[in-house]
Amino acid sequence: MPQSPTHPRRGEVYLVSLGTKRRPAVILSVDALNRHALDVCVVGLTTVEHAKFSMRVPIKAGDGGLDADCWAKCDQVTTFEKIQEQVKISLGL
Repeated sequence: MPQSPTHPRRGEVYLVSLGTKRRPAVILSVDALNRHALDVCVVGLTTVEHAKFSMRVPIKAGDGGLDADCWAKCDQVTTFEKIQEQVKISLGL
């Protein structure tokens, strides 16, 4: 039986601290980097739709285990350190 990975994997959704808020975020960085780097690249998710922001990608409720319709905030790609305590929400957007 394969062991579960000890590093975040691309496409997984985690609850992370981005600025002053904790919000779900999708892991963007590739697994090879996620395995060895000290940080990972993420894009935060929001439940607030902004029609004027063309770089927000819609994600339907149920995708990736999300409870509500969300938008990936592709205009706000960022990184976070893996040593921070994060909560994994679900797999595979």
